[in-house]
Amino acid sequence: MNHKEDSLETIVSQYQDLSFNSLINYYSSKGIFLNLDTFKENLGLLTDDGKYNLLAQLLSDNSHINIRVAVFAGKSKADPMFSVKEFGMINLLLSLDKVLDYGDTFNIPQADERNRIVTRKDIFLFDANAYREAIINAFVHNDWTTNNAPMFTFYSDRIEILSHGALSPKLTIADFYKGKSEPKNKKLSDIFIQLHISERTGRGVPTILNSYGEKAFEFANNWIQVTIPFNFINVVDYQISPNVVNISGEYVVNKSLNKSQILILKSLRNNPTITIEGISRETGLGHTAIQNNLNKLQNINIIKRNGSRKSGYWEVLK
Repeated sequence: MNHKEDSLETIVSQYQDLSFNSLINYYSSKGIFLNLDTFKENLGLLTDDGKYNLLAQLLSDNSHINIRVAVFAGKSKADPMFSVKEFGMINLLLSLDKVLDYGDTFNIPQADERNRIVTRKDIFLFDANAYREAIINAFVHNDWTTNNAPMFTFYSDRIEILSHGALSPKLTIADFYKGKSEPKNKKLSDIFIQLHISERTGRGVPTILNSYGEKAFEFANNWIQVTIPFNFINVVDYQISPNVVNISGEYVVNKSLNKSQILILKSLRNNPTITIEGISRETGLGHTAIQNNLNKLQNINIIKRNGSRKSGYWEVLK
């Protein structure tokens, strides 16, 4: 009769040697200074018997949770994987920032020359606000009690953001679409609001709906997924040798690239600010070979360098 549903506050963390330096610094960066003597109680990081709970574990310097972003070459997980980025094993708030920043890096503007009269217009690959709201919702509403993190997957034509846990039985899908919320992780939601990461206005889902409609959402018994499609305005690809997979797996133009150039392009698409040393680590190519191929790719207008050598980034044009 007195049984309480398991939650971030009631589940005792298996890790009791936790530290919170990053949490204290994160709050300070937002202009909020935690009382070092009472913040654990105030934020709900302790169980009734004074042990660290699962919320404390997530907000500690090491959450002990893997949070990954996977990037695939084509439209399914059967296609070759470009990379897997690890953003976990740190304070959950920092993991959130890293996933959000990764989306910003991926969302490079496309020059829209269609019907150009005076100035060109930049069109982004996807709606940044919708992406932000979907990522924040995935963190806030994920069922962390299962020790499963949200899944973030980038394909050649879309992003899939999956959070574990079903829609609250107190909400209908119609309520959900209206922006009504019944947070599974109440304390975590309160912290996000306190730090101005999210709001109580219920604008997250409507923001996604405004850009992508109801088809962006998929509901199952134990997960909810948001799909954000890419808006390509200049869809091109590369004709490559038979033993190398196409960059997007779909469109082909009459340009022939060698295997080294394909590997370099994968690195640039995954991380536009990557250095030659970084490309070398990812591809196994030597510095001279990388520089020569970068020069060739620039000469045939496949890539462009924006900004200085130290602080600029690579833009894949086609």
